[in-house]
Amino acid sequence: MAKTILKRILQTIPVLFVVVTITFVLTRMIPGDPAAQMLGPQASPDAIATMRVKMGLDEPMLTQYINYLVGILHGNFGYSYSYSGPVMPIILSRLPSTLSITLTGLVLALLVGVPIGVVSAVRQNTIFDYVFMVLALVGVSMPIFWLGLMLVLTFSVNLGWLPAMGMGAMSKGVWDVISHMILPCFCLATIPAATFARITRSSMLETINGEYIKALRARGIKESKIIWKHALKNALPPIVTVLGLQLASAFAGAILTETIFSWPGLGTLIVNAVNGRDYSLIQGVVLFSAVVFVFVNLVVDIVYMVINPKVNYEGGSN
Repeated sequence: MAKTILKRILQTIPVLFVVVTITFVLTRMIPGDPAAQMLGPQASPDAIATMRVKMGLDEPMLTQYINYLVGILHGNFGYSYSYSGPVMPIILSRLPSTLSITLTGLVLALLVGVPIGVVSAVRQNTIFDYVFMVLALVGVSMPIFWLGLMLVLTFSVNLGWLPAMGMGAMSKGVWDVISHMILPCFCLATIPAATFARITRSSMLETINGEYIKALRARGIKESKIIWKHALKNALPPIVTVLGLQLASAFAGAILTETIFSWPGLGTLIVNAVNGRDYSLIQGVVLFSAVVFVFVNLVVDIVYMVINPKVNYEGGSN
């Protein structure tokens, strides 16, 4: 397993290199002068030229690119002039906020989606199965930005039950924090829950029709124990694979969700960075997100090998 993990880590290096390169080029294609944006419309040409030198924008693009790569190799991800500080501490300060709604939404999606998928598989072609799968199809197809706006309109504007913006504060009580999390977490959980339901149903249908399940029933073992202990355990590998993809997707989807609900996480951070033409911060957030995506997929591969020993460590089957 150690050899496989090392191999996967080495494979991520060219991926991250491509991400860094593409992000660097695309940020330079954003219209507007970062120095002028930083100083405001009243800034003089001399002040703008001085700021461009300070930001390193007066150098050729190739030189800027090389300097950026050298900085990354030394652990320097640049300086954010809009936030007046190094990029990485700024990102890490926003990370807990993003993880709080991302992980909560994913746990909620698992708690809802997996049981629905199991029940749909056990009761295949019944009214429960049809209703659940239609709801899952709607959940997968629903645009997250539209859902977020509808949640705000319904539960905040019309009913006034839940706050629509901000994170809440512990100084005002636990409920203040929880109430601010409900809508963004529900928004983030919708698509993963629908995906988990569909994947779990498909995987369970293959499992419960297996010969070993029939043998367990012939031995008189309770049906609930067969389904929830034996069948679900053997149906886990596809669910674990999808879990890793959904975690990465939820992390990326937090950009839209945080913008809608004004949640102070990485999503609003990168939106503000784009609006402020903050090249270093944009590149830092994108690179950090790519590292998270790669790390999550590596963990998923390891977990998959643990729960499914039939898969050998070189990617084949025994």
